[in-house]
Amino acid sequence: MFEPVHGSAPDIAGKGIANPIGQIWTAKMMLDYFGETEMGETIMDAIEWTIEKGIKTSDIGGTATTEEVTEAVCRRILQT
Repeated sequence: MFEPVHGSAPDIAGKGIANPIGQIWTAKMMLDYFGETEMGETIMDAIEWTIEKGIKTSDIGGTATTEEVTEAVCRRILQT
């Protein structure tokens, strides 16, 4: 029920080039659905902060890996 439209992208699995933002965003949507909107906003703020800092995968003009983007979002969430 909470999966990005593009699915799991098995064709690029393990290459470190998949953009994790869509999957992370679905976690925000799930939290909103269950009424945990404050935590959902924390996730959205972390996504926006990460992109604003230029930590992006190549599909949206960056050079970061899947892991680097995910770690940046997680670090920001923990700082909040």
